[in-house]
Amino acid sequence: MAGPDDVSSALGASYPGDWEADVVLRDGATAHLRPIAPTDADALQAFHVGQSERSTYLRFFAPLQRLSERDLARFTNVDHRDRVALIIVQDLPPDPGVDPAGAGPREQIIGVGRYDRIGPDEAEIAFNIADAHHGRGLGSVLLEHLAAAARERGVRRFTAEVLPQNGRMIAVFREAGFDVSQTVDDGVVTVSFDIDPTDRSLAVMADREHRAEARSVQGLLGARSVLLIGQPDAIAGSAVDLLFRRGFESVTSGGFDVVHVLGAGRPADGDEGGAVRYWARLEDVPGPVDLAVVALPASQVVAVVRQFAPLSIRGIVVLSTGFAETGAAGLALQRALVRTAHAGGMRLVGPASYGFFSATVEPPVNASLAERLPPPGNIGLFCQSAPMAVPILASVEHRALGVSSFFSSGHRADVSGNDLMQFWHEDPATQVVGMVLESIGNPRKFSRIARRLAAVKPVVVVTAGQSGHVVPPGHAVRATRSPRRTLEEMFRQSGVIRAQNTHRMLDIVQLVAHQPLPSGDRVGIVAGSSSLAALVAEAAAAAGLDHEGRVVMVTEDTDDVALNAAIRALYADGSCDVVVAVHVPTVGAASPRLAHAVATAAAGSGVTTVACVLGLHGVTAALTAVGPVGPVAAGDPVAADGSAAVGDPGPDPDSDSDSDSASAAVPEPAAAASRPWTVPAYSTPEAAVAALGAVVQYAAWRAVDRGRLVRPLGTDRPRARALVRQHLPATLGTGPVDLAPAVAVELVACYGIEVWAGRIVATADEAVAAAEELGWPVALKSTSPLLRHRADLGGVRLDIADPDELRVAVEHLFGRARQIGAAGVPLEVQRMAPSGVACVVRSAEDPLFGPVVSFGLAGDAVDLLGDIAYGIPPLTDVDVADLVRSARAAPRLFGYRGLPSADVAALEDVIARVSVMAADLPELRSLELHPVVVGETGAAVLSVTVQLEEATRADGTRRALPA
Repeated sequence: MAGPDDVSSALGASYPGDWEADVVLRDGATAHLRPIAPTDADALQAFHVGQSERSTYLRFFAPLQRLSERDLARFTNVDHRDRVALIIVQDLPPDPGVDPAGAGPREQIIGVGRYDRIGPDEAEIAFNIADAHHGRGLGSVLLEHLAAAARERGVRRFTAEVLPQNGRMIAVFREAGFDVSQTVDDGVVTVSFDIDPTDRSLAVMADREHRAEARSVQGLLGARSVLLIGQPDAIAGSAVDLLFRRGFESVTSGGFDVVHVLGAGRPADGDEGGAVRYWARLEDVPGPVDLAVVALPASQVVAVVRQFAPLSIRGIVVLSTGFAETGAAGLALQRALVRTAHAGGMRLVGPASYGFFSATVEPPVNASLAERLPPPGNIGLFCQSAPMAVPILASVEHRALGVSSFFSSGHRADVSGNDLMQFWHEDPATQVVGMVLESIGNPRKFSRIARRLAAVKPVVVVTAGQSGHVVPPGHAVRATRSPRRTLEEMFRQSGVIRAQNTHRMLDIVQLVAHQPLPSGDRVGIVAGSSSLAALVAEAAAAAGLDHEGRVVMVTEDTDDVALNAAIRALYADGSCDVVVAVHVPTVGAASPRLAHAVATAAAGSGVTTVACVLGLHGVTAALTAVGPVGPVAAGDPVAADGSAAVGDPGPDPDSDSDSDSASAAVPEPAAAASRPWTVPAYSTPEAAVAALGAVVQYAAWRAVDRGRLVRPLGTDRPRARALVRQHLPATLGTGPVDLAPAVAVELVACYGIEVWAGRIVATADEAVAAAEELGWPVALKSTSPLLRHRADLGGVRLDIADPDELRVAVEHLFGRARQIGAAGVPLEVQRMAPSGVACVVRSAEDPLFGPVVSFGLAGDAVDLLGDIAYGIPPLTDVDVADLVRSARAAPRLFGYRGLPSADVAALEDVIARVSVMAADLPELRSLELHPVVVGETGAAVLSVTVQLEEATRADGTRRALPA
């Protein structure tokens, strides 16, 4: 059977290649999904013959040993419109006796889903899953992709006839999140449901995606056997030489049961007596093997990976470079590598990866180039390029931080930060996440996953540059039309803490890993001099913290009793939510007394504490003390009863992570009701306060109810989709199209947005007639793009009260249009809206971010100053409220300078409806409501413009790995 690339090229333009997708199944393995083709006849027959009699009966309602030639022809020859069939395939091992390096892929079908149209917008569906692959979630994946394909073809409803004993298939329909109706007639169950996405179906899909992707990463970290393939002399890279020179010591000592080594100059026979076994030929390696680490010239990697099928390998780490960073040919090679890995059921880490390790399993697993692992702890770390991994891990070691797991994705051709966040959400060993992102391939999915994770665990992120728009060589990222602020707003909306660089990221990470989240922003200061106290106070004010003179001054001359009493009083009087302790003596080393007093007072107090003590940095024994269990630290695992997990210091993965990351000198807990608490140390007071300010903001975000997803009443999504289909087909491939004003008004009306009535006129008589119809007074507006909404340029006349005044205004606007070369442009007559604050609400479909909603007050000054707030749907009611209030000119809506307050609730309702519309319609290239006049009661939408374009949204209504 031909591979997917051969299928696509052979069938040409009629073949819907964009329906192909790599998917992660329920068990974490991967597979390839694609439309069926005539060349699949033999594979379909093999699939059918391999089914049990029961499975065949449940599918065809009759015994059927083989498919007839007529059936095979009908099943494999489809038109991809009224008759659609999708198959899920996995690679077979190469044919014996055929050189695997030169052989193409061989596929086996493991699942089939199809629909046949039975009405204008209705189709009958059927599924058949290979017996050996039941329980892996193939049916739900096929249903999602069939529904997406059917919606493209104008099908709105599915029906299926199922035998009552086929409970597994009935469950697939019911558990998909659609509203399913069911009837029974003559011993056959008929189910039917609309296939437009619902909130529940999208939530079900996201949850399935979450569990599958988390399980796939868990499979990598849980590997017990590994295969290392490399040629140290073939590629100039110390990485491979390092692995071979120390006999893959970091991997061997890292807990793998067996390490298979395949490389030049190694013994031909396996060393059966040790954990490391050397092989001359790949076909001699006994399976199963969990993980492969590949360090070969790029040109050899794909052919080698294709031979992994007999070994049942679940994951591959590719250290090699020479892929997408080299140009178009390298990008094609990288894509071939991804397709080969996924078709073989494998996840790919890399290429150009530093590898990964897990420090909290016993014994630790190390499939990276790191020679030393950090101590086990509660911090999950992710970066992309291998060179970036080196300074990150060096700084982690310098700070004595404990790490649960570390991943370097290289070019993130497959496994990305999104996958790791899915895993860390479920991983009890990881309570804090730090990520260095040189690029974000799917920001919309990132936002969704990060928001879910940040609600329970701090997520600290560094992006390449401050804009996040810099794309390193080798990273496949779509271009963006959105302003640079969009990324910052996405992080803010998702609860992500953004750091300026890796140093700041680890500053924040070490704080949330060892201290409770602040309950407020009131700062207390412990300082050895007034100048240091003033420095901290100034830094606190710059960070938006509240400092009102809560200062404890201690010096070298302060005796132990007074020092401890003063510091304890600061913690006990309830006046502080956070404390900054600074001790930098002018001459000599810092006395340990202040560090000990602060650590003792802070332990278990619930007051978030940071320190700047000369000679201390990161996690230290000097700033660690035993205290009550008290409030749960931000980075602590939480037991089922809600209490903090408590344990002794050491490598035990079930122990408390604070003690894990402290040195051996950290005191042991005195009793089960106690635990060690560590105050993180910083090199400068400014660094300590900056980390504290970021965490205070995060704690405030997490403490506030984030609301519910908006879904306003009075929307008609099917009607909106029908309008889009009606006015878009002629534009496919030709770029965006502007909707006629009447159609734009009709489209937004589907989402309950009523546009203020108006009439387009070409003469003074028509204008007077329109005004008589609409009612006086009226506004007269030019439709010229240069004069539209521009009263300052003479393009708008307001409060016209009678026909004579209107005729004069018509002549004035026509004359103004002639002056700018816009003669003949019609005018618009509109009934005057109540007075209020003029605002602009927009939505734009961005190739990278997906739908982006923006809000600002109307006017040149606002546009020139960039006073525009952004949000990425789906939005909650709290997000919408934040969007309105985050504009700097927003006070004008809330009774500015004694003026009446505007009806902000009505404005928020308009924004909510625009956000839902933008999320529902990926073809909505742009929408503008300008102006939206917000009065004391209500919000009047005076004008709407809409552009449509072919949908290209990356994060849609079907699960798929990046192409």
